[in-house]
Amino acid sequence: MPHEVDQSFLALPLRALADAALARARALGADHADFRLERVRSAAWRLRDARPAGSSDSTDLGYAVRVVHGGAWGFASGVDLTMDAAAKVASQAVAMAKLSAQVIAAAGSDERVELAGEPVHADRTWVSAYETDPFEVPDADKTGLLAEWSSRLLAADGVTHADASLIAVHENKFYADTAGTTTTQQRVRVHPQLTAVSVDPGTGGFDSMRTLAPPVGRGWEYLTGDVWDWDAELAEIPGLLAEKMRAPSVRAGAYDLVVDPSNLWLTIHESIGHATELDRALGYEAAYAGTSFATFDQLGSLTYGSPLMHVTGDRTAEHGLATVGYDDEGVAGQAWDLVRDGVLVGYQLDRRIARLTGFDRSNGCAYADSPGHVPVQRMANVSLQPAPDGPSTDELIGGVERGLYVVGDRSWSIDMQRYNFQFTGQRAFLIENGRLAGQVKDFAYQATTTDFWGSMEQVGGPETYVLGGAFNCGKAQPGQVAAVSHGCPSALFRGVNILNTTQEAGRS
Repeated sequence: MPHEVDQSFLALPLRALADAALARARALGADHADFRLERVRSAAWRLRDARPAGSSDSTDLGYAVRVVHGGAWGFASGVDLTMDAAAKVASQAVAMAKLSAQVIAAAGSDERVELAGEPVHADRTWVSAYETDPFEVPDADKTGLLAEWSSRLLAADGVTHADASLIAVHENKFYADTAGTTTTQQRVRVHPQLTAVSVDPGTGGFDSMRTLAPPVGRGWEYLTGDVWDWDAELAEIPGLLAEKMRAPSVRAGAYDLVVDPSNLWLTIHESIGHATELDRALGYEAAYAGTSFATFDQLGSLTYGSPLMHVTGDRTAEHGLATVGYDDEGVAGQAWDLVRDGVLVGYQLDRRIARLTGFDRSNGCAYADSPGHVPVQRMANVSLQPAPDGPSTDELIGGVERGLYVVGDRSWSIDMQRYNFQFTGQRAFLIENGRLAGQVKDFAYQATTTDFWGSMEQVGGPETYVLGGAFNCGKAQPGQVAAVSHGCPSALFRGVNILNTTQEAGRS
């Protein structure tokens, strides 16, 4: 059964506070005003060698008022849940807009904030897809399960230490604006993770291997149901780690790569997700988060990669970390193309950037990570689509004479324009004549974004598709953190440059 929004949240004076704030903003001449009240509960549990090593549990409750007045933004936030306080926060937002307008005029700019239109969504409610709220599960059950899983790893030969963690978030949000949109939403997400560490007592050498299970927009059932085969993954990690400890260092050179979704999602995030944020491409994030090689003048003409490349932005994917019913500007969740047939055909937009660049409508990419922060343009679930009749991962491997099969994400490096990069992984297997021939280590694949995606020769079928992601995508000043998912199938890339990271470290 679908969940309903928590009664404890609905019992707050949501509409009364919004009415007071929006009425004051209108009275002070705001062209637009929106009100957002949030309650965000975040908790984490950490274990070291099956023993508790720390925990946290915090709730952020407050509201924000954002206005457009005199062609400038104004923003203020508060925590006092009274009508007078809400009206005062609206007054502060208008005062901030007036001050901003003066600064803009003094700088000689004639740029004005205008918002793309959006249909009115009145009295809408949306709840993410999950079965059991993790906060309804006793803490002892959470730490008990993590301890039991850790003990399995520790009991295996070659495992010296085991780290375990679980992060859970329950997010409630009420939004209202002067156009008449009112939305109430509830989202739940979890991120469980276990890491096995092996230390060679003779040499002091060490390495680690982490679970591949991605963070998801699900509840406690992700850890106890049949969504992910935790028993199988925990059983295979010790053996894979032992093999990795013995594995030879990779020989640098050009290899064909079969990249597993557990690794490819991060390459998508860094080289496509951030590069197609239009505020970045226009230079609005240059002082901190960077810019993009995929500049706006190349829309419709930039060859991003292989003709097989079909990448979508999506705020509607079931269990996606960036999935919402409505964004923080009252825009309904949507799905759209970013790259189609290998060509850049779209961007991620909020309402201001959409209007500024001539789009009829935002695609719903405004988000603030707390009631004390202003909404900024944030990433949707950006995903590489599988080929409807595409091959299996084994079939992709079978088509490679000399290559690597890369599994799991680890470290990465990419320039501020999202163009030159290198990525490592949890593990890599040498491919010889279409068969896996054991692990190698100290590897990284290096390319430019367009060369890498241009080398994609085959895209796996739907059965290889996995929705990966992260809780910690950072952007903006002051910094904000957002959770985002990236789905992809396994894929085959030809002739990619492989670095030996120990040799590269020696050169530096």
